[in-house]
Amino acid sequence: MADLTPAAPGRAAETVQAAGGVVWRRRPDGTVEVAVVHRPKYDDWSLPKGKLDGGESHEDAARREVLEETGLLCELGAELASTSYVDGKGRPKVVRYWSMTVLDGAFRPSEEVDELRWLTPDAAAALVSNRLDAEVLASFERS
Repeated sequence: MADLTPAAPGRAAETVQAAGGVVWRRRPDGTVEVAVVHRPKYDDWSLPKGKLDGGESHEDAARREVLEETGLLCELGAELASTSYVDGKGRPKVVRYWSMTVLDGAFRPSEEVDELRWLTPDAAAALVSNRLDAEVLASFERS
């Protein structure tokens, strides 16, 4: 699991850029649910996210990564809280997140993500393995 130490300012290593989303839906009874994914490689629960490809914008990476990990084509909403920490390779990493609504698609398990759960934001915050994901979920609830 990645070191959750906040990234030190002024580090020599190039900052890894990543993006993801809080994918949400509203049940018929009005309850809001968000998607969290299980990554078997790390045996953790997280928000869908990943690193930018060369020349890719954060917004495009967020849409692509969410599609790759969840099978859901989504529309970007408001930008949420960002996170920064030192990754497992000792590099500073910044992840930007957006609120995202589903346009189309369906989840299909893969080697990277083997399960997706729709949970209330509070239940999702209790399940995610990384406390920084819980902070992003808190910013979603305030948006």
